[in-house]
Amino acid sequence: MSRVRLHLTFPEHLISEPVIHHLGKNFDLVTNIRRANIEERFGWVILEVEGDDERIARAIAWLVERGVQVDRIDDSG
Repeated sequence: MSRVRLHLTFPEHLISEPVIHHLGKNFDLVTNIRRANIEERFGWVILEVEGDDERIARAIAWLVERGVQVDRIDDSG
């Protein structure tokens, strides 16, 4: 079981979509929103995702295919 922290940037066409809900349901991941800013035309979320490495990788690929910019946050600081 792995836990990664992601910075997701959403384009306008996805602002009203339940993208994070789909990550949990479709990829069997535990999601935890750590911080977010959602506006009418733009949004970003700091999201912790916990689950199997392969499922996390598939979920990230799905997000990118949908048009979400995904950046991993390195917690090793």
